[in-house]
Amino acid sequence: MVQQSAKSFSDWLVVSDIDGTLNNKIRKLPERNYNAVRHFIDDLGGNFTLASGRSVHNMRKHYERLGLTAPAVILNGAGIYDFKNEKMLNYISIGQKGQNIVKEVLTRFPMIEIMIVANDKNYLINSHVFAPVMASTDEISTFTFKEFDEIPKDEWGKVIFLGIPVFISHLKKYLSRYDGKGVTFMSSSVSSFEMLDGSTNKGEGALKVAEILGIDKQKTAAIGDYYNDYELLKHVSLPACCGQAPKGMKEIAKLVTCHCNKGAVADLLEYIEQNY
Repeated sequence: MVQQSAKSFSDWLVVSDIDGTLNNKIRKLPERNYNAVRHFIDDLGGNFTLASGRSVHNMRKHYERLGLTAPAVILNGAGIYDFKNEKMLNYISIGQKGQNIVKEVLTRFPMIEIMIVANDKNYLINSHVFAPVMASTDEISTFTFKEFDEIPKDEWGKVIFLGIPVFISHLKKYLSRYDGKGVTFMSSSVSSFEMLDGSTNKGEGALKVAEILGIDKQKTAAIGDYYNDYELLKHVSLPACCGQAPKGMKEIAKLVTCHCNKGAVADLLEYIEQNY
């Protein structure tokens, strides 16, 4: 049993990625992480939440198993959701620029499948193998379309381009001309490439949660394991990454923890308690 500390961290916010960070490599939650999160919240009064590319539905089980109360960052920052009051606090939709890019990709890259993640539903187009599999993990309403003009244009939180690695590689090179021009891109795997509104990323989402909670940026921390967490780490005061993270992530981290299999989040929370 962890001894209760006399310190209070009620003015701190810690944000964690899920897979490969909070969870181990086989997507299981190490007991050490669970105990450390509960100690940080229950005994130290700290604020802890999650940041993920997941939708509200897909995030819920990860959020509830830890008994969290702080708003969560969903869809890589496109949304801030308050599970405690079942309310979307902030949502940033992809604008006309992003929609035009999707239409262009469908014309120039007919081998690419596309999944559009809206607030509470998924839209699929040019769907064959990758998109249906990814959509099935969300367990929310999914609608498939044959033509771009048929797709509802409201509440596009993010767009996921899917295909075999060589096709995705070609697509990345092509889309680089649009990066930072009203949209932003993020590589989530060798077979997927994501597009969001230009003002959207996990880091902006984390700072929005801090603002909602009245927490100063100087007392924000975050931990991740891969390049889709890069902006999350860049935005907070205390960036940490797991031991298995690539070199580029370690270069921007102030703390490199153990491998995610051994309790990386616990390393970060223990470091904060001991040094602040």
